[in-house]
Amino acid sequence: MEIYLQGLTMGLAYVAPIGLQNLFVINTALTQPKPRVYLTALIVIFFDVTLGLACFFGIGALMQASVWLEMIVLLVGSLIVIWIGIGLVRSKDDTLDGGKDVNVPILKVITTACVVTWFNPQALIDGSMMLGAFKATLPAGTDLFFVGGFASASVIWFLSISTIISLFSARFTNKTLRIINVVCGAVIIFYGFKLLWSFIQLVTG
Repeated sequence: MEIYLQGLTMGLAYVAPIGLQNLFVINTALTQPKPRVYLTALIVIFFDVTLGLACFFGIGALMQASVWLEMIVLLVGSLIVIWIGIGLVRSKDDTLDGGKDVNVPILKVITTACVVTWFNPQALIDGSMMLGAFKATLPAGTDLFFVGGFASASVIWFLSISTIISLFSARFTNKTLRIINVVCGAVIIFYGFKLLWSFIQLVTG
C-alpha cells in the first residue's frame, strides 16, 4: 500500500501542473457535451498512462544514450507546441455552444490527445527523469504497485477536472473562453520557443 500511495502522489505531482493535456481537457469540457467530455478524458488518460509507463521503463535511458534522439525530440516537439499555441491564439471559434463540435471525428480527438501527450518534449524529459529516477529507488518486485498508483492518479485527475469544468461551464462566457485561449496560446508559444532555444543550445553547445 505504501508503494501504491507513493505512485499515486508522484503521479498527481506529475500530471497536475497546467500543461497541454490539461488545456485540451479543459477546453473540451467547456465546449462539448458530457459524453464527448468523458470520452476525451479517457483517451487522454490512456496516452498519459502509456507515456508514464514508457518513461518509467526506459525512454529516458534512450534519450540519454543518444544526443541525436534528444535533438530530434526537442526540435519536432518545439515546432508542434508552437503550432498548437498559434492555433489557440488565432482560433475564431471560441464559443460555448456545446453542440458545435459534436461531430468532431473521434480520430481527430485521438490524434490531438496523442500529440499533446507524446509530442510534448518537456513531458518526455521530465517524466523520464522523474519516474526513471524513482524506479531506481523501489524495492524489488514493487514496480506494479507503483505503476498502479501512477495510473490511478491520471484517472482521478482527468476525470475530476472534466467533471468540475463541465458542472461550472455555465459560469463561463464566450469572451471568457476567448481570453483563456489567447492567454493559454501565448504561454504555449513561449514554452515552444523556450524548447526551440534548448535545441539551438544543444546544437551549438
